[in-house]
Amino acid sequence: MDKVRIDKWLWAVRIFKSRTLASDIIKKGRVRLNDEPVKPSSNVVVGDRLQVQKQGFNLEIEVLKLLNKRVGAPVAVTCYVDHTPEDEMNKYKDWFVGKSKGEFREKGAGRPTKRERREIESFKEDPLREED
Repeated sequence: MDKVRIDKWLWAVRIFKSRTLASDIIKKGRVRLNDEPVKPSSNVVVGDRLQVQKQGFNLEIEVLKLLNKRVGAPVAVTCYVDHTPEDEMNKYKDWFVGKSKGEFREKGAGRPTKRERREIESFKEDPLREED
């Protein structure tokens, strides 16, 4: 196995939850291979460097092993080297850590209704999350 489709590889090493999601992100131009824009059908080989924009983060990954099938997380992390800059890794910590306290609901208020739950979820939405 000399080469693997980029969408398949990103899914196999658990960068994306599904191959379809990986393919969609690539089509939107949020993945670059060796500083070049790619298509989902493009192939990766060992040594390639990928720049992936995922949920507001800019990941930089170097391919070490090629995979055709999805593997467990402990195996997946051995297939690439993460070259993401430290400031990019701390972006989430800077935004989130220490900003909120635990959730609290008044005693006797009961469970939230469906409408209240939706309001709570929309309030808590991650601003770094990409809207499709």
